[in-house]
Amino acid sequence: MKSIFDDVSRSCSKIVTQSYSTSFSLATKMLSPTIRKDIYNIYGFVRFADEIVDSFHDYEKETLFNKFEKDMELAIENKISLNPILNSFQHTYHKYNIPHHLVEAFMKSMRMDLTKKEYLSLGEYKEYIYGSADVVGLMCLCVFVNGNMEKYDELKASAMALGSAFQKVNFLRDLKADFEDLERTYFPNTNLMELDEASKKRIVDEIRADFALAYSGLIKLPKEAKFGVYTAYKYYKKLLQKLQSTPPLEIKNTRIRVPDYQKLGLLAQSYVNYKLQLF
Repeated sequence: MKSIFDDVSRSCSKIVTQSYSTSFSLATKMLSPTIRKDIYNIYGFVRFADEIVDSFHDYEKETLFNKFEKDMELAIENKISLNPILNSFQHTYHKYNIPHHLVEAFMKSMRMDLTKKEYLSLGEYKEYIYGSADVVGLMCLCVFVNGNMEKYDELKASAMALGSAFQKVNFLRDLKADFEDLERTYFPNTNLMELDEASKKRIVDEIRADFALAYSGLIKLPKEAKFGVYTAYKYYKKLLQKLQSTPPLEIKNTRIRVPDYQKLGLLAQSYVNYKLQLF
């Protein structure tokens, strides 16, 4: 039965989320069950595209990416795919009328990672951030507002800012892996070989501004989404605080993490704040 295949497809997207990101998976569990599966479906899709360009070093990445992109387009057109990740994504895509230009922008930024190693101008940097992060926030927002375009337009800027903040925190945290393993540098006008406190402060201040804008919209989210998004927001804010207090040399040589016990503490604190309606 087709319904069984669809259930298996959604289960695959959930497994991908749980396997690749314990933090995002934890936050997604705090979403309402009515939308949780759809966020798994979006994450599975974006994670697989990202894996192709970041991890499959022993294979022809461009060939794999081209096939994945073609299969994605066919999945959307035919409303089915034998790739369970794409099958679950196309379901969410059609259910919430996700604009195709968001998917196109995401795939464009992922394709840039196949060849582009550094972003010298602010324009290139913003274009990459928009495609790799902002539009993911907008895809999720389509789910959160469930077709309410007035609400979507109201929260669009803050959703993009939250996506930007998450991505930039990841860039700062993964400085060593991106620069040494993938030979990539994302922050323009920043010499990562000589990262100092002034450069780090400039990056941190930029991310803090994104978080401020993101929070202004987060508090207006529908109740089905608010607690889960707030949990993710608190986790990434904590990670940014750790990066801010970490010397640049250590950031360049070590992947900074939030320990599991602190994640659980953040979850408990977020729940209390949510129940007391403190945000």
